[in-house]
Parts: sequence; C-alpha cells; structure tokens
Amino acid sequence: MAHENSMKNLKPFQKGVVTNPNGRPKKLVTQLKGLGYSKDDINQTLMNMVAMSREELTEIDKGNDYTILERIVAGALLKSHDKNSLFSLETLLTRVHGKPKEEVETTIKTEEPIKITLKLD
Repeated sequence: MAHENSMKNLKPFQKGVVTNPNGRPKKLVTQLKGLGYSKDDINQTLMNMVAMSREELTEIDKGNDYTILERIVAGALLKSHDKNSLFSLETLLTRVHGKPKEEVETTIKTEEPIKITLKLD
C-alpha cells in the first residue's frame, strides 16, 4: 500500500523535454586540458599535491598566487577529505598511474562436461 502512495505523484517525462540541459559535468582532467595544461603538467602537479598536508592544500585553495590547476586539484582533495571519501584521491592516482589490472575468477558447477565447438573456415 505504501508503494502505491509513493508512486501516485510521479509523472512521466514528456517527449522532447530536456530534463538535464547542461548534461553530465566534465571530468576534472578534461576541464584542465581545456584550460591548456598538458598531460605531463597535470600528472606532475597531481603527484606533488597528493603528498601535501591539509594546511598546504587550504593555502593553495584560498590563495591567488597559484595556478588554476593547483587550485582546482587542492579544492577537489579538500572536498574529498571533508566527506571522508577516497574518490578524488583514487581518481587522481588512477590518472597518473593508470588503473590496476583486474582479474575475475569464475567457476561453473555442472555434472556434465562442457563442450566447446570451434568452426574453422
């Protein structure tokens, strides 16, 4: 009964109506490349800033003597720290070092043997 009441106020989207006109926000690195930073500039700055203390990041975030790259990265790291989230840190490190290789193991329990047939033309 509670489910029916919660569904009562829902209205379907009208055809042709855009509900998110700005689209998905651009990723941090995409924004920085748009500002003219090279991949090497971004990677070196990221690695240096990930090792900084909160006080150093706060100084950069609020200071006017730093590049926009440094200020954006400092802001992202501080925001993640405030939320107790590793998302920005993981994103930045993945950006510099790449994602680690993931392995998946599967097991199939069956009493009959599995037959695989390959056709060679």
